[in-house]
Amino acid sequence: MKNTIDAFFAMLSSHFPDVPFVIQFWDKEERRYGENQPVFRLSFRTLSAAKRFLGRGTLGFGEEYMNGDIEVEGNFAQLMRLGMDPLIGDLKLPLPTRFAFALRYFLSTNTLRRSPRNIAHHYGQGDEFYRLYLDESLTYSCAYYENAADTLEQAQRQKYEHICRKLQLNAGESLVDIGCGWGGMLLYAAQQHKASATGCTLSKPQFDYATEKVRHEGLEGSVNVLLQDYRNVRGSFDKFVSIGMFEHVGKKFIPTFMLKARELLKPGGIGLLHTIGKDRSGSVDPWTLRYIFPGGYIPALNEILHALADVGLIAIDVENLRMHYALTLEEWARRFERNVEKVRMMFDEKFVRMWRMFLEGSAAGFRWGNSRLYQITFTNGLNNSLPLTRKHLHHL
Repeated sequence: MKNTIDAFFAMLSSHFPDVPFVIQFWDKEERRYGENQPVFRLSFRTLSAAKRFLGRGTLGFGEEYMNGDIEVEGNFAQLMRLGMDPLIGDLKLPLPTRFAFALRYFLSTNTLRRSPRNIAHHYGQGDEFYRLYLDESLTYSCAYYENAADTLEQAQRQKYEHICRKLQLNAGESLVDIGCGWGGMLLYAAQQHKASATGCTLSKPQFDYATEKVRHEGLEGSVNVLLQDYRNVRGSFDKFVSIGMFEHVGKKFIPTFMLKARELLKPGGIGLLHTIGKDRSGSVDPWTLRYIFPGGYIPALNEILHALADVGLIAIDVENLRMHYALTLEEWARRFERNVEKVRMMFDEKFVRMWRMFLEGSAAGFRWGNSRLYQITFTNGLNNSLPLTRKHLHHL
């Protein structure tokens, strides 16, 4: 087994010569890879942990790390960088595990009944937890960095302004936000652009927070927050937006989502879809599906564009904010680690390890892997009055 692991990591090291590291086996023997001072040490505490990693890939690694049978010392981000290599993806799950994964995927499909449970799995930790690493507006999506040195708070406000400019949102217009989270976009649109904004969420803590925030800001006449599935939202709006929610829809319900967008958006109206995506279709990561986002699905760009076109929504602009999400996630991870003792007291060590792997692994996916963040602007049918250039997007 040692020789198998050694050969695997030697191959992995050859792909990353600038990342020296150490592997420690269950009997404390160590082997070094690369030159210079190692940036991390990966320890297999037990033989079974090593076998589960080689036999179950990211699922095996994640579970063994969460349980403490795999230990990581040093630069966790660089370890996650190595995890982006196709060698890791090529570690095939055994047939019984693949069957169990397929069954879990089927059982997590986002039907009207299951969606609230899936959302609660990820967003039900309580506002106090998210305040430990999000910005002051509790915005839980990719920020927009005009400069790499921007604070997270600045970058999130800049994201909302960037979206409002793409939507050409004007005073007095109506905006619907599908998956409004803690209400950041609704509040920004109402306060900065004098729009009438309606948003929906399936998370009761998010709904309670957003509703109280609206009341505190005196925006009851301008902002309406619904505790409701997007499929049940009714109305006709000048502008449509969905930020970081489309990933939760699930592959089966992509056409349903697009039909709802067309139904809610007035003819000629402008919409924007802000979503994680990827260049090509591929399988769902089993660890992420099981522990982080049950029911989730990361679509390929062509899937999104075809789904838009199938219902008569016309894409007019596509922007890839990949590095913006890498910067966002890296800042979330730093804030998480600064507050890690509070997290440990609120939950336990297993939760700390799970969330660390989620944040660091996600950041690595955007900086070094196949993760993308698309902002796709579209219209409901033709709109011949749109600006001829992108000058309206410039942040002066």
